[in-house]
Amino acid sequence: MNPTAPHSIHALELGPMENFIYLIEDRASGRAAVVDPAWDVPAILELARERGVRITDVLLTHSHHDHINGLEALLAGADAQLHLLKPEARFWGAELELPTLHHGGDLIRLGETEIEVLHTPGHTPGSACYRMGDDVITGDTLFVFGCGRCDLRGGDPEQMYQTLKRMTRELPGQALIHPGHNYSVKASSTLEEQVEGNPFLHFDQLDRFIEYRMHYHDRHRDSPYGPVPKGQEMP
Repeated sequence: MNPTAPHSIHALELGPMENFIYLIEDRASGRAAVVDPAWDVPAILELARERGVRITDVLLTHSHHDHINGLEALLAGADAQLHLLKPEARFWGAELELPTLHHGGDLIRLGETEIEVLHTPGHTPGSACYRMGDDVITGDTLFVFGCGRCDLRGGDPEQMYQTLKRMTRELPGQALIHPGHNYSVKASSTLEEQVEGNPFLHFDQLDRFIEYRMHYHDRHRDSPYGPVPKGQEMP
């Protein structure tokens, strides 16, 4: 945690799928945003009470059930504004009450904390990551030493390949990745460490990436995920 940053990030691991739910706290204003409310809303609200913050915003990385099944209860318990990407709202098809729909590159102000919305399709068409300085909440786009599935409805391995390439080009090596699930030997990691040890970031050929993501990985690799040296992703 960077003591000079205007924000702090608190994680809860909840539910049978080891989801990480994040509370972004703006230190100056006492406002907070919840990312992907699911599984145990009382625990999320209790964390906010413990931190002495007011939940004013809810950010969705994507609309799969394991990331949004607490949304209705959280919005009932907090006067908060819902944020998601416009392509994800179309993909989801839910009737939402006055959400704020974003495009990639938009900025959300949480007190003195500036949150950049990154459009990172691949797991779903409107998957989003949220960047605050060197902190990046990555949902099911980029895990620590892994990446999200592309065989579920809305998944696209070619989009995932392009998204991961773009992230490695555009984000700094010191960026700290905060994933949507606790699938790894560690809860977070720098992007530099991921470039070295995440097999999904090693491929320079689309067809090899697709073969690995869609056919090889789930049959040959079990969690918790650890680093894979370059050149050892698959035969």
